[in-house]
Amino acid sequence: MTDTPQPDRIHPLPHSDQDADRAARIPDTPQTRAPSYRLAFTDRDFLLRDELRPVRLQLELLKPQMVMDERGIGSTVVMFGGARIPAPDAVGQARTNGLAALSRYYAEARVFAQRMTERSLAAGGGEFVICTGGGPGVMEAGNLGAAEAGGQSIGLGIVLPHEQAPNIHVTPDLCFNFHYFAIRKMHFLMRARAITVFPGGFGTLDELFEALTLIQTGRMAQVPVLLFGAEFWDGIINWQALADAGTISASDLQLIRYVETADEAVDIIDNWPRPEC
Repeated sequence: MTDTPQPDRIHPLPHSDQDADRAARIPDTPQTRAPSYRLAFTDRDFLLRDELRPVRLQLELLKPQMVMDERGIGSTVVMFGGARIPAPDAVGQARTNGLAALSRYYAEARVFAQRMTERSLAAGGGEFVICTGGGPGVMEAGNLGAAEAGGQSIGLGIVLPHEQAPNIHVTPDLCFNFHYFAIRKMHFLMRARAITVFPGGFGTLDELFEALTLIQTGRMAQVPVLLFGAEFWDGIINWQALADAGTISASDLQLIRYVETADEAVDIIDNWPRPEC
């Protein structure tokens, strides 16, 4: 064995970037200007055709996967929650009194992310990495808490008509942007070792029920699903009514746990049975 670094691959064919560079320096003729002459993998118009959707889905799955592998991300702690929930020092800017009252969950999200990131760093920094949607509100609190603890965190953003830039606390090399909601959801759950859900709106509910459905149906291993704020959740979802009606099993109610503080959530995660390798 040798310690000399080896290239990723060795073969006699040119690398794609070499041919892309050569193709950009060809003579300008009617033939070379024709769209048909463009290299397929550098032809934006071709890649954005409807027929290429399967390829774009694959690319969007592969890119974050490869980047996270290269960064040594082994597992994540997912944080879902409302983008509109203000930080405690910005309560005066809240759109409603209800949002202002929910600002305490911004504070809990921030502390929770700090605590989990401290545990992650103690284990090398690649496990239990905080993962949010990369936006404002609870998501910002999660990325901020991780940054304050000195660790990395992930932001899985998506292109929306009125979305702003990712919050500034996401680790830049782990800040992703998605076109497909479905692929983004996969990346939220593919490495998840715990899922925390703070008060939120349609998007938060969508993400919560997606995760619960996968766990309920056995399509995903059971992990802690921790809902911050019993009063909020009991006010919008009558879980027991679903069981009483028989549309879910009584045992399905055990898939979720209510917590009020970061300490409670951390304690449950710390004591959750670890999966076998």
